[in-house]
Amino acid sequence: MLKTRILTALVLLPIMLYALFALPQAAWAAFSWLIVVVALWEYTRMAAIGGALRWGYLTVSTAIAAAAWQTGFELPAAAQWAVLAFWLLGAPMWLAKRWSLGSGARAMLLGWLMLLPCWFALVGLRPTADAGLSLLAVMGLVWVADVAAYFSGKSFGRRKLAPAISPGKSWEGVYGALIAVCVYTVLVTRLGWVQVDLPLSALLPVALALTAVSVEGDLLESWFKRSAGIKDSSALLPGHGGVYDRIDSLIAVLAVTHALLVLFG
Repeated sequence: MLKTRILTALVLLPIMLYALFALPQAAWAAFSWLIVVVALWEYTRMAAIGGALRWGYLTVSTAIAAAAWQTGFELPAAAQWAVLAFWLLGAPMWLAKRWSLGSGARAMLLGWLMLLPCWFALVGLRPTADAGLSLLAVMGLVWVADVAAYFSGKSFGRRKLAPAISPGKSWEGVYGALIAVCVYTVLVTRLGWVQVDLPLSALLPVALALTAVSVEGDLLESWFKRSAGIKDSSALLPGHGGVYDRIDSLIAVLAVTHALLVLFG
């Protein structure tokens, strides 16, 4: 399984890097929406939204993204506050209470609340190809945290993080992710990838908070899948499951990062 995961990643990573640094902004927006709409389709599977309702939901979602691109629409401050409120307050409460996802209007609105801001972040954090490094730095934080948590948990995992939601995750994995992200943040700051006017002493707490949000995004999708009785969001990516499985943490971190920059940057 690990070999398959690595081979799939070796195919996907060059495609992602090419799109990030070479595509014009319109093509990048379309590429990003392709990723998000596939994840949204997988979300409808977890929410048991099927048939004509599923395709209508995806069509309307695509129309919203297309209209936003054509008109230059950005999420207003109120929407950014709602994004922060969900990921910093709503999602932890959802995990604590283990609420069901349902399959009606609430599930569809939740899908938009999670995934539309992710697309706006992918477009907004990369206004030109020259800004690709800044977006890569944010995505890299999630990847570093994920890899470090996996190997740290495998090597030292003893205390379960959320056994009723994701039995494989441990507190030791989280600690490994936090340490790795600290090292990573120092490195990318020194390399000049981070285009934020903050000293390292202030940037490190933000990076650690984003690591916590990353774990939260992962756990939330794990709960959705467990509630739906499925192992993976789909089988599109060999060794990885679905697209949502690969970007569950990115969905949360990108949305929160973009909201913070819009509101406080």
